[in-house]
Amino acid sequence: ILMRILMAARTHDLQAIDGPYLQIRNQEGYREVARRAAALGFDGKWVLHPDQVAAANEIFSPSQEDFDHAELILDAYEYYTSEAGGKKGSAMLGDEMIDEASRKMALVISGKGRAAGMQRTSKFEAPEA
Repeated sequence: ILMRILMAARTHDLQAIDGPYLQIRNQEGYREVARRAAALGFDGKWVLHPDQVAAANEIFSPSQEDFDHAELILDAYEYYTSEAGGKKGSAMLGDEMIDEASRKMALVISGKGRAAGMQRTSKFEAPEA
């Protein structure tokens, strides 16, 4: 049923939020099911008790490294698809090929990081001409 919820949400361009974990005193149980939901691709999980908030934020927020990388992808893609960057449809960022699909995934990660109050710690440097 989890995959049906996930697919329905994606089909309608909605966030997929996993349902509640009723054993509010079982923090490790909450973390386990939240990690599973995140691994499946869910965007979040219901929180029934204040003690579950920190775990949900930790599990569904990107790491600083992932957030910074997403921001680099967005900046690099913007540059490489511009006049100055040669109006390319795809480009290399280090050893990684980036394209429109990469940009869309980076937008999701970046959005989650910004919602969590994250600030970038690195910046894209356009190559010298």
